[in-house]
Amino acid sequence: MTGMGTQSAPDVVRVRVPGRSVRHDLRAIKIVLHRELIRFWRDRMRMVSGLVQPVLWLLVMGTGLSELVRGGTTAAGGTVDLRTFIFPGVCAMSVMFTAMFSAASIVWDREFGFLREMLVAPISRASIVIGKCVGGALVATLQGVVILALAGLAHVPYHPVLLLEMLGMMFLCAFALTGFGVMLAARITTLQAFFALNQMALMPMMFLSGALYPLNGLPAWLGVLTRFNPLTYAVDPMRHIVFRYLHTDAALRARFNPGVTWNGWHVPIWLEIVIVAAMGLAMMGVAIVEFRHGD
Repeated sequence: MTGMGTQSAPDVVRVRVPGRSVRHDLRAIKIVLHRELIRFWRDRMRMVSGLVQPVLWLLVMGTGLSELVRGGTTAAGGTVDLRTFIFPGVCAMSVMFTAMFSAASIVWDREFGFLREMLVAPISRASIVIGKCVGGALVATLQGVVILALAGLAHVPYHPVLLLEMLGMMFLCAFALTGFGVMLAARITTLQAFFALNQMALMPMMFLSGALYPLNGLPAWLGVLTRFNPLTYAVDPMRHIVFRYLHTDAALRARFNPGVTWNGWHVPIWLEIVIVAAMGLAMMGVAIVEFRHGD
């Protein structure tokens, strides 16, 4: 016989939280990357707006200045159209804007509380940063593919190796710039501040990269500034790739594809690629540290 004061105990729901592991971190990177791709695919306005500026530079400004400058000519009769010259710079600019602005999703997630839910998940915070950097770089490279498709309008040949090399360099450039954007977004709390800081950083990087003019013959102070710009070491290999497939004489190549020098020493292309990759990894490392100590 059961006593009158006896009550049945409430059901207890036990939740098992899995421990952290490399497998869970890799799955988290994949999920964050996948989310970046979905956000990009559904935001058609962002896709279109990200293409407007590079296309304007290539087709409108490039065509207008070509009429004014009439390309580069040498005594041997070789020519380079201005659109051909600025094509690598426009590719770099295309991935630059998309990569930097892709980091805005971190600030957006922080404002709406979604980032806090991600941070309390049983995964390392580094996996979130890596997923953001790789996802942002992939999205920026996909955006750059559209500019590559316009290569014919800039008299750049559709050589498969050229296109593959350009894609690889664009991804590397996008990875470094996404790391820079994520590093900035790690501590910024409002979208307004993020976009204002981005604009302040993007314009000097673009104009000091040699994307729109050759780096030889610059005043000393301007030349020093271009050497400290990380985008310079991404634009120069792209221009080297394009000029390798053009039929130009040595004088024209030296005038429009002079390369980057440090106090007279010509920086090899492989070293420029290493510099871009190292800067990307370094900025992603700083972003990981910022995430571990933030929020």
